[in-house]
Amino acid sequence: MVSIADARKYCMQLPEAEEHPHFVKAAFKVKKKIFATLDEQNRTLVVKFTPEEQYAFSAFDNTIIHSVGGAWGTQGWTIIDLKRVPQETFRDAVLTSYRNVAPKKLAALV
Repeated sequence: MVSIADARKYCMQLPEAEEHPHFVKAAFKVKKKIFATLDEQNRTLVVKFTPEEQYAFSAFDNTIIHSVGGAWGTQGWTIIDLKRVPQETFRDAVLTSYRNVAPKKLAALV
């Protein structure tokens, strides 16, 4: 389980991460690119994976980590259930998403 506060704290500790409003959610960005969105009401985090990463993370337990529906999901956007995800899996997922969107120099720092 990952709390909302812990999710926010972990996302914000990544190099040059910023938090911005994104409709009714919080978006975590690096260099103006979203690597995660936080839905506090549903206690979920959406991250950006490659299709291969999405498959691998979903294989862990697709009731905890699964594709967003429709075209967004086919582009790698993936939902994580913060109420049920183990801390280590959560951290790996966020870090993977960050590395997917961050410039190479920043991604290499983590």
